[in-house]
Amino acid sequence: MKKFLNDPDDLVRESLAGLEAAHGGILRVQVDPLFVVRRDAPVPGKVGVVSGGGSGHEPMHGGFVGPGMLDAACPGAIFTSPTPDQIESASRAVDSGKGVLHLVKNYTGDVLNFETARELCEAQGIPVEAVLIDDDVAVKDSLYTAGRRGVGATVLIEKIVGAAAERGWLLPDLAALARALNEESRSIGIALSSCVVPGAGKATFNLGPEEIELGIGIHGEPGRERTAIKPARELVEYMIDAVFTDRPLNRGDETIVMVNGMGGTPLIELYLLFGEVQRIFRDRGVRIARSLVGNYITSLEMQGCSLTVLRCNGETFRLWDDPVRTAGLRWGV
Repeated sequence: MKKFLNDPDDLVRESLAGLEAAHGGILRVQVDPLFVVRRDAPVPGKVGVVSGGGSGHEPMHGGFVGPGMLDAACPGAIFTSPTPDQIESASRAVDSGKGVLHLVKNYTGDVLNFETARELCEAQGIPVEAVLIDDDVAVKDSLYTAGRRGVGATVLIEKIVGAAAERGWLLPDLAALARALNEESRSIGIALSSCVVPGAGKATFNLGPEEIELGIGIHGEPGRERTAIKPARELVEYMIDAVFTDRPLNRGDETIVMVNGMGGTPLIELYLLFGEVQRIFRDRGVRIARSLVGNYITSLEMQGCSLTVLRCNGETFRLWDDPVRTAGLRWGV
């Protein structure tokens, strides 16, 4: 294992200090409990939008804190859920009196800790709505979840809901929007290699030289099957078939599509994959109206990719196009 480290136990805090040093005009890092918050929080008259999860998936979530997206993000240790006190403190920091929306990926620890934090906030008079994100079509249950995992759709939902919150939408309307977006989103991932958790010193799982894992989770959880590596065209067809089988799309539908790298896959390969996605969508009469290609929700240095498809309408596209200014996503500003 070779990594740029001082002490593995200090990695998350030192990385967040670097995030603040690089993007201090957008965000600040609160220590003890640890969370990332908009520099101008709380924003008067605005619902606070909070998410979080284990570190190791950068830029998610701290890299998506800023105008037009998240008001705060709660980073846990590597692949470990944030604690209730982190989430409660972050929620208080962004509450302007309009309440707080929690966007929660469906992992057991995240769900339990966000629920506890919600109870703590409501005991202090802070209204909180929580929306569960569970877009992964690969498996129903995994080592980390009861039900589907929450993966790539988290990024798209954080952007769109963040824009609506910036426009002044009320808490119940934001929660309804997030739930509707989750229903229209589907994702699946493929791993070509494992990652190495700092401090562990060895791969999370082992793949043979010619093996890949189909339907992998963002923590290295097993997927649907392990198979021999295939040409990119066949792998993209596999992912699209899995997505369309679970959430059928019709000719004329419009979508946002994200081809996401898991941390160790270069852009030259990700753009090749997106080209294959575009070809198949065109053949099926489904339009990709907006797209993201790059590393947005990673698994340390894992080689692999994920595909996320969100069926959209005109209002969704307008919210997507609204300005966003974060470390990991920026346009219109």
